[in-house]
Amino acid sequence: MRRLLRAVVAAAFLASHPVAGDEVAVRHAEGVLHGFLALRDLSGRRLADGDLVQTTRGGQVTARLTFHFHDGSLQEETTVFSQSGAFRLVKDHLVQRGPSFPKPQETSIEVAGGEVTVRSRDSEGKEKVESKHLDLPADVGNGLMLTLIKNIDPRRAEPTTVSFVAVSSSPRLVHIVVTKDGEDTFAVGGSSRRAIRYRAHIDIGGVAGVAAKVLGKQPPDTLVWVLPSEAPAFLKSEGPLYAGGPIWRIELASPSWPEKAAK
Repeated sequence: MRRLLRAVVAAAFLASHPVAGDEVAVRHAEGVLHGFLALRDLSGRRLADGDLVQTTRGGQVTARLTFHFHDGSLQEETTVFSQSGAFRLVKDHLVQRGPSFPKPQETSIEVAGGEVTVRSRDSEGKEKVESKHLDLPADVGNGLMLTLIKNIDPRRAEPTTVSFVAVSSSPRLVHIVVTKDGEDTFAVGGSSRRAIRYRAHIDIGGVAGVAAKVLGKQPPDTLVWVLPSEAPAFLKSEGPLYAGGPIWRIELASPSWPEKAAK
């Protein structure tokens, strides 16, 4: 154990300082929409039905992404952001509760005041509230990651780094490094299309980041597929919804209609 601790400390001194985040320019402004999503495990079993509802008012966009799980669990995230030149988070509110979430919690982020509040319950069911002030940079991307990735220039070869508030234990600022990971072919009817596959890697930074790697606690990467075009479209993603969670797939869903009775 002492050798392990010495290795962690030594690696921390050798680790580079966290890179500054990149503000993602608005290449495609967001508007009013209502989309349908499905949440599945990697075997294809459907776990939850999702709705993305987006409205605009006074120069700000409000996006509400809700997943109703078949076991009664709920994840709902409401994100308010501006999009004048670059995407800027205003506030974010995330609720996760029910049997699909071992540690149900509610997280609120107010960027202007730098206030992060996490509500959770201990093993005895007693509510725990932790509020923390963080100096939040302009590029913080909670609730915005899919929008930001859609707006990355597909010709960009360099990684895009975005700040993110992680709340696995105590709220802290980390970085998500997004790189172009390749291309994949998919079909729509009889038409073949190509999607860009992006990889989002969590860079914890500092001693905690080095320790996470040494101890095997580094969070897994998330993969996101986007159709590049004059109107880029999110296609699917694969990654955890919470710290230590399983890899789940989010993909587009189509309405199903009852079969018409034969006349």
